[in-house]
Amino acid sequence: MSQTTMSPPTSTTSPRSGRTTASRSVTIGAMIVGAIAIIGVFLALLVSPEPETPVPTSLGFSLKSFFVWIGGLNPLLQIPIVLVVFAVVATILLLLIEYAPRHGKGYFWLRLVACFVIPVLAFMLLRPYQNALIYVMIIALLAGGMLFFADYRAREGAGYTLQLLLFMAPAGLLLIIGLIYPAVSTVIQSFFDKTGKDFVALENYQWVFTNPEGFWSVINTLIWALIAPIVSTIFGLAYAVFIDRARGEKLLKVFVFMPFAISFVGAGIIWKFIYDYRQGDQIGLLNAIVTLFGGKPIGWLDTTPLVNTICLLIVFIWTQTGFAMVILSAAIKAVPTEQIEAASLDGANAWERFRNVTVPGIRSSLIVVLTTITIASLKVYDIVAVMTGGRANSTVLGFEMVNQQQRFQSYGHSSALAVVLFLFVLPLIIYNARQIRKQREIR
Repeated sequence: MSQTTMSPPTSTTSPRSGRTTASRSVTIGAMIVGAIAIIGVFLALLVSPEPETPVPTSLGFSLKSFFVWIGGLNPLLQIPIVLVVFAVVATILLLLIEYAPRHGKGYFWLRLVACFVIPVLAFMLLRPYQNALIYVMIIALLAGGMLFFADYRAREGAGYTLQLLLFMAPAGLLLIIGLIYPAVSTVIQSFFDKTGKDFVALENYQWVFTNPEGFWSVINTLIWALIAPIVSTIFGLAYAVFIDRARGEKLLKVFVFMPFAISFVGAGIIWKFIYDYRQGDQIGLLNAIVTLFGGKPIGWLDTTPLVNTICLLIVFIWTQTGFAMVILSAAIKAVPTEQIEAASLDGANAWERFRNVTVPGIRSSLIVVLTTITIASLKVYDIVAVMTGGRANSTVLGFEMVNQQQRFQSYGHSSALAVVLFLFVLPLIIYNARQIRKQREIR
């Protein structure tokens, strides 16, 4: 008779997992404290008095001096110099990435030096002024300390965080310089006057919704965003359905898609000839037809209210219909024929098959087309600039933003218009991101 030994029950929670959780909490806490310290030093930098004659303090070399120097060279020399500099920087990053995860005292000191030297060099290359030098050095050292602490305590091993950061550094730097910094600067500038010196709170936003230029730019932008995507998608879907059944499908699709290949400037010039209005002979196609039937010529681009805006909308819809047709045509071809045949056997007519089978099958493509055209309509500039120059209440946010900055030098108004435009686009971006995440979950 065999005897079985009973082993004592084991706990599902291991001490190591508890230590890992505690270690992660300590790391996160230290990073939060470091971030708060950096923000505090940065705020102290902003409120510190600026000397009357600030003296540039740098390493003797800065990005500005590099660009000034290379800008004075022959264009044939600029290309190889830029390539060499890029190769050197890329080589250094690749070497650090290669050595970061290795074990040993030498690699430990390499990571330690990299964590502190890289932030210091990054800040100093921006050539801070003398009164900001101490603040910049403190920020760089705090950032280096946070990086080294997180890298040393990384769960995947020392060197992992540094390696990850170096991989992301080029794209992250471009993102900060080209997107995040301008966005933050624009929001701050929107609360100052046209010179950027005096704080005016919400006066610029009040101007946007009360001044004729700002008010009509908002109204027209909303009209563009509501009408253009819906009409373009309807026409594009109609073309996609009927051209697929016609002879010469490829040639017809080329003709419909061709306006999309034309720039907005080119399209504006073409349609400006169609809407042309002048005394005497009418060379504009539309007015030539009107006068042919005994009517009086009309200044289409100066007729208010909203007539000139509709005329501009037609140009935009003409260019975007081809894009909608191509995307939706490909989506329709991907709808399983078995579903259409099953609906036909159930007695559904062509319209019912289209409404109940085809449209649900291309729903994701319809969303992509609608949101893409909507975003394009919100930021339109070229058509308005070429055809009307914003006159007769035809301006939009994208055009008025540039107009206020370049023509009137009103940076406060321009920044407020940019923030309003961003708020219009933001919901579409969030919606698109959620749709993409849902599609990934389904796959």
